[in-house]
Amino acid sequence: MYPIHFFDRAARLWPDHIAVEHGDEALSYKALHDRVQALATGLQTLDPAFGSRVGICCYNSVDHLISWLAVLAAGKVWVPLQPMNARAELVRAVEFTGASIVIAQPETVDKLAGAETRFLMSDPAGGPETTIALCEKHMGQVPEGADMPLSATQAIKFTGGTTGLPKGVMQPYRAWNTNIAIQISAWSLAEGQRYLAAAPITHGTSTYILPTLATGGTLVLLDRPRPEETLHFLQNAGITTTFVPPTVLYMLMELENVRESDYADLRNLIYGAGPMRPDAIERAQAIFGPCLASTYGQTEAPQIATMISAQELQNPAKRASVGRETFLTQVEIMDGEGRILPAGETGEIVIRGDLLMTGYWDQPEVTAKTLVDGWLHTGDLGLKDEDGYVFIRGRAKEMIITGGFNVYPADVETVMGEHPDIIDCAVYGVPDDKWGESVHAAVQVRDAQSVTPAEIIAFIRERLGPVKTPKSVRFVESLPRNAIGKLQKTQLAEQHMAQRADALKEG
Repeated sequence: MYPIHFFDRAARLWPDHIAVEHGDEALSYKALHDRVQALATGLQTLDPAFGSRVGICCYNSVDHLISWLAVLAAGKVWVPLQPMNARAELVRAVEFTGASIVIAQPETVDKLAGAETRFLMSDPAGGPETTIALCEKHMGQVPEGADMPLSATQAIKFTGGTTGLPKGVMQPYRAWNTNIAIQISAWSLAEGQRYLAAAPITHGTSTYILPTLATGGTLVLLDRPRPEETLHFLQNAGITTTFVPPTVLYMLMELENVRESDYADLRNLIYGAGPMRPDAIERAQAIFGPCLASTYGQTEAPQIATMISAQELQNPAKRASVGRETFLTQVEIMDGEGRILPAGETGEIVIRGDLLMTGYWDQPEVTAKTLVDGWLHTGDLGLKDEDGYVFIRGRAKEMIITGGFNVYPADVETVMGEHPDIIDCAVYGVPDDKWGESVHAAVQVRDAQSVTPAEIIAFIRERLGPVKTPKSVRFVESLPRNAIGKLQKTQLAEQHMAQRADALKEG
């Protein structure tokens, strides 16, 4: 069984149910399935080879969803291209994977200028070769079925790494099937539920599409929504499940009308793509009710290697956790010698199971360093408690060694978040002649006139002592994050070093 077969079966079971809504546009399962089948047939006429790569560089829309499903139905490999990424990165992804077709919108195609591929426009204004025209031409036709092993690649997704060139993660059919099964089980997805796709389809939202469609739910698409729009849908559109990065939750909680609803329909308000501070979790629970939940995974083990349910997250002792391993994965803590560590000891988080990638596209050496003896080495540091809950201490490369002591940024950020004036914060290390590295922080505050960096430093020092206390605290309007909300601490360290160099010059 391939991932697309979950949607095929749902179209037979619930042909008249609404599958997707976007603005005034709504499609039933039958209508959506008919268009997907037609476009998949059209894609096979343009390139009949199974396993060939098709890029999609679009913002959220019904046509993007149709194109996405059609790529799967045609037996091709999906290459997501986030429109907000830099041109060089997008062109490199197309050329690196050898994508034979790229589906783009008029507002995104310029970012792909120079890429050697065949463009198909997802807009009727884009010219004669459009997804709509191809769909109409092949309406009523059925694509040829693929016959490939479950280890074959379904998608090549590029990591958002902060150093070096992004790596193309090969996600196999089996990993997608595993994710679908886990998502359905974890969130109790069922017929009639409504999923709000407020984040880009090119990233985390994609992992919720087939689980929602497999169970007869409705996808409610938003295109680059402002926080006010996301909140409006959570309050008024009967949404039962959604996924957002922590930064979006922080922005939602700052809106004036956020408490003007009881969010009675909302069962799963899932945050991921980064940690969330325990104090912010508690505040979100007070606003949205007992629906806040979280997952942990990587592009290499998509989305849900661990999860913590809304009920579990009610326990204050577990709020800093990303939950326990899901039922089709094994998650352990490993030392540098490859030994599994006991509860309470910090090491690298490693993952095993059918959720894993098969490797990095055309990078066997990097693959061999990441997949070792069946274990995915995540590069994240963490520990397990006696109950099996995983606590992330941060990226291994982000650990700060100052004066011979290990400082985990997450430990400091948790305490910083308890300060009433802080909205968001990040702790990072920079080279230091005396200490080897020194601890520093950047914070976003509600009112820069009501608190000083010295007061924040004193607040932390009282609770953590001198070693973990930042040497400096810098106020920023917002913390640097990438297109999917991941914090970019490397940028903060670089900014810090540049400002220090400028100060030395002026001195």
